Amino acid sequence: MILQRIILGFLAIGPMSGYDLKRHFDSTANNFWSADKAQIYRTLAALVADGLVAVRKVPGAAGPDRQEHRITAAGRATLHEWLVSELDRQPERDAFLARVFFAGELDAAEVAELLGRRRDAARALLTNLETIRDEAPEPATRAERVRLATLDNGLRHTRTELAWLDDVEKELT
Repeated sequence: MILQRIILGFLAIGPMSGYDLKRHFDSTANNFWSADKAQIYRTLAALVADGLVAVRKVPGAAGPDRQEHRITAAGRATLHEWLVSELDRQPERDAFLARVFFAGELDAAEVAELLGRRRDAARALLTNLETIRDEAPEPATRAERVRLATLDNGLRHTRTELAWLDDVEKELT
């Protein structure tokens, strides 16, 4: 259900194809929500079937026709209802933290390797998020400012995780 609402939110910004939505997930929302191409297309089909999204064929200028999805009035109402509803905090599921929890089964070198792989992934994510932030234009509207705030949240969480990894490593060595 949350994926449906996120897609409605993207379509409230403007009409998009499934490909456009995947690109937006990867470049803007990926630090707080991810979706693969199959999930996006399945969800779009359900939104169309429910009347929350309309689809139209747009002739391709230099390639094949595109399926452009637009949010409907019912879709906007559903998005608004979700945005103002009670927060529905989802329980975290983090396979890495599950591994750390049980890492007492590993020797010191294996724990260091586990932490090092996570640090490498966090550094790569931080670099990616910083690049996106550096290339983002200054927000001109409230909508642009709140979208940028989610990026700043991702940056802060990633920096905090890197500091935590340093602390855990120091404690274990």
